Amino acid sequence: MSQLKGLKHFYIPDEQSIYLLSHADAKKLKDWVSLCIAELKSLGYINIELLGKGAFGFAFSGESPSGVLANGALSNGEKRVFKFSRITLPQHIRERLEEEGFMLSHVDHKYVPRFIEYQQIRKQSILVMAQAPGEDLEKVSLHVGPLSPRVIVKIAVQVGEILVYLRQYMAKGMDKPIVHGDIKPSNLVWDGENESIGLIDWGSSVFAQTDASGQFVTNNVMDLMSGELQQTNARLGDVYFIGEEQLNGALSSPRFDEQGLASTLYALASGQSCRYGSKVITPSSLGLPKMLADILTYMLDDDATKRRQGGDYFLNHLHVLKNMVFSEDKEAVYTPLIPTWVHQTGQDIETVVYSSRKSYLRQQAALESEELRYIDDAQFDRYYKNYLQGMGDTEKAFVSAISRLGRYPVVGGMAVRWEPEGIYVDSSLNLHDPGLKSAFEQAVNNVITLARAIHKPAVFKCCMFNAKNTVHIERESEDEDFIPSEGLEIPYELSKTSLSKDDSRTHSYFEDGDDPDELLKLPDTIIDTIKALNAIHHTGCIIFESLATHLKIHNYYTLLDHSQEASFRALLNDLVKQIPLIKGLGISGFMKLPYKDTRFFEHKATLPEKYYPRNPKAMKQENAQHVGY
Repeated sequence: MSQLKGLKHFYIPDEQSIYLLSHADAKKLKDWVSLCIAELKSLGYINIELLGKGAFGFAFSGESPSGVLANGALSNGEKRVFKFSRITLPQHIRERLEEEGFMLSHVDHKYVPRFIEYQQIRKQSILVMAQAPGEDLEKVSLHVGPLSPRVIVKIAVQVGEILVYLRQYMAKGMDKPIVHGDIKPSNLVWDGENESIGLIDWGSSVFAQTDASGQFVTNNVMDLMSGELQQTNARLGDVYFIGEEQLNGALSSPRFDEQGLASTLYALASGQSCRYGSKVITPSSLGLPKMLADILTYMLDDDATKRRQGGDYFLNHLHVLKNMVFSEDKEAVYTPLIPTWVHQTGQDIETVVYSSRKSYLRQQAALESEELRYIDDAQFDRYYKNYLQGMGDTEKAFVSAISRLGRYPVVGGMAVRWEPEGIYVDSSLNLHDPGLKSAFEQAVNNVITLARAIHKPAVFKCCMFNAKNTVHIERESEDEDFIPSEGLEIPYELSKTSLSKDDSRTHSYFEDGDDPDELLKLPDTIIDTIKALNAIHHTGCIIFESLATHLKIHNYYTLLDHSQEASFRALLNDLVKQIPLIKGLGISGFMKLPYKDTRFFEHKATLPEKYYPRNPKAMKQENAQHVGY
């Protein structure tokens, strides 16, 4: 059973697709969502929708009709957000929802949706807030790619104004700075029409223990002597965006939010989903005004003194940033570094990324787990300790960039091989939404750019498949075989035109032999069948994920040689018949790309500088590539 812990390493999206859950778990989730919606309807709310789910709970949106609600409260018909805690979590974790409401109730700012109420229905807690208009900036970024310098500066100023307000907060005539603790793109809702933000999700917020200068906030001798100031009250926040102090258990400080802001601005300006790539895709390469690029360079520096200097300079010069002049936003000009195939007919795809060979990305000088023993956090266990820990910053950024590709409707795969002279990349990326082409290609460019800055000889492979095609087989216990249901088939599709096998060498996982990160040893009969499939001209992947009572077969197959369809279908049927032979727990996967079309890139440590022009009104049309590509 010790192998089971490793299974979660392979999946890095923020939330697991419902199509990957067992039938029982999927039903529980659907039933619970339906129950929440029913509870909200019983209170008089209308137009209820599920907004999203995270490690601690679920969020719904709804409208309150004007008048008196079922609970007696008066309503003006505004849109609201309702947060439900997961009832499966320990009591002390569920209580955090009430604490979040308490902290939010102290905040009164135009860029923060207001607290409405906290209520309990039986054992279920609900936090009610006003809904910020617009869409969160992570989703905006995924749709448009890197945001324009003008928008980045506008976001910087607005969040900066919130930070000034939070660190100046007072209660009963005493300084009591508030720390949000989890500033990131998905917690900033962007109203594109009015170009204003709303800072949401106050689940990690606390009253600061120290001020921006590092002095204890309280002057009470008894408080200073108590244990409360001997250990941090800080909550973790998202490990992709928080700074070193917050990650390593420092006393809570307004400086935490400076780091979250810097990470957020950097990610949005570069089209990434984390802070870790700043040594390669530097703030000075993003086409930002030099002033802001320099500020971010300081705020993201390894040196704590420089980080503080950058934060101070930023907050003291908000007025300068606010008055910057920009020309009209222009579409990014870039060159795709590797090809992407775009399907004009959009297909409803829910992409999941399976990645292998991650062990090569981990450094020998891994962070010792005891250094982080203070952390008891579901998000940390899920995203960091079991996945990113032990990697250098650039390696973390590379893994995050791969994960970001899985946020698009794409199937296919990519293999990166690092050699002393540079990197070799094989890929088959098939995007099913033409409107996302530019943003996706720039996300792929980030993957290549980060890979070029890694030097250790290694191989990294990832498959992207449609979770809706996953085949599920369940059993009562490990002692039983996995028995496929009658008529079960592994799906495949035909390419638009038939392509017979030519002289180019097709390739798959077989070329590199056993994968040290794959834990499931498949029976020889299944391997022989996959080898036979490998001889037929196709592209795609198949991944076997064996759990104690649940077998998932993730797959994506496109047959290129239509003349071989009968043989191809027969081999897939053979695989189904051989499923009962699978023993043990773990994951094993095979990927096949359509052609040997390897692209080579020399190693490159960092991108060249690129700044927004000092006088944009006098700027001539540029043909420069976006962010130095």
